[in-house]
Amino acid sequence: MAIHVARRRTRGLAQAARVDRRTKNLLQRIQPGEIAVIDHEDLDRVSAEGLVAKGVAAVVNASRSTTGRYPNLGPLILVENGIPLVDGVGKLLLRKVREGDPVRVDGDRVYVGEQLVGVGLRQSPESVLAAMDLARHGLAERFEDFAENTLEFMARERDLLFGGLGLPDLDHDLAGRHVLVVVRGYHYREDLAALRPYIREVRPVLVGVDGGADALVEAGYRPDLIVGDMDSVSEEALASRAELVLHAYPNGFAPGEARLRALDRPYKVLKVSGTSEDMAFVLAHGKGAEIIVAVGSHGNLREFLDKGRAGMASTFLVRLRVGEILVDAKGVSRLYRGRIRPRDTLLLVGAALFAIAIVIAVSPPLRLWVHLTYESLRQFLFRITH
Repeated sequence: MAIHVARRRTRGLAQAARVDRRTKNLLQRIQPGEIAVIDHEDLDRVSAEGLVAKGVAAVVNASRSTTGRYPNLGPLILVENGIPLVDGVGKLLLRKVREGDPVRVDGDRVYVGEQLVGVGLRQSPESVLAAMDLARHGLAERFEDFAENTLEFMARERDLLFGGLGLPDLDHDLAGRHVLVVVRGYHYREDLAALRPYIREVRPVLVGVDGGADALVEAGYRPDLIVGDMDSVSEEALASRAELVLHAYPNGFAPGEARLRALDRPYKVLKVSGTSEDMAFVLAHGKGAEIIVAVGSHGNLREFLDKGRAGMASTFLVRLRVGEILVDAKGVSRLYRGRIRPRDTLLLVGAALFAIAIVIAVSPPLRLWVHLTYESLRQFLFRITH
């Protein structure tokens, strides 16, 4: 589980703070050796792995990193990688600490300069494991919440899920095609790397879900569609001429709409109460995709729980709806092997023959040898036929 990243140890020294209530936004600007000040209940695995990869010096959480709702992995990933984690400092912390302030973590105390601004719980591997063990006993209650929320979501979104009502018209034709949906989630880089032969030969429609569009750009691809809130997509990805489908909630609010208008980018709107990732699957399924390949998506119970109560129901029901054509990237990379096409074989043989002809043309001894061989073969055939 541990992710080992070279970083500068700054225990006891004041370092610049990066402050944000949304960890995914903070990850876009934090630098190695800085201190992350967040407000993130039940710190999930993806966020923790992002913080480790960025090489943060410490994490100070205004909320509890494990509430007991379920045994989330985020805190364990941080402490196993030697990153100090101070929990439950309180909501006022984000008012007391400003972006760029020199912050120092000393045990369970947080200082800005020499001023004490908060006291929390300094987590250790033992305390994190104990909290996870307690959380496991509360899973039965979570399942009751999940069942209740699932019924609510089904009643609210049944026309979209089972009738395709509200799906926007797309410029791209997805009917009968493979669709690759990329989410910047678990092991998305490894999955994209393993799928290179598949992408090169099958040429699926490339769909980036918010930051998944940047994942495609980083891997050297141009997304065909970008789906999501548009609040965590880079301007580089938005400028890639991809078709944009904006995720709006049932009340019409869309977090990224003002940004797209400011950039003067055309977009289509899909109103749904689920997550952007689920919306991408519903869109591909509703538009007649033959196969949907998921990269970095949420697929097991712990990952569903990472999405929170509201996201669990949509994820579960959408997987049931599109399950007959949904394939995880890891399965594709294991089952799919690049094939040698006849055209590639002909090109290889043709190139070899061309190279041999060039060598013969520039070498008098080889030309003489070819001429003698030809004459010998001609005389041999003459004797046989006469």
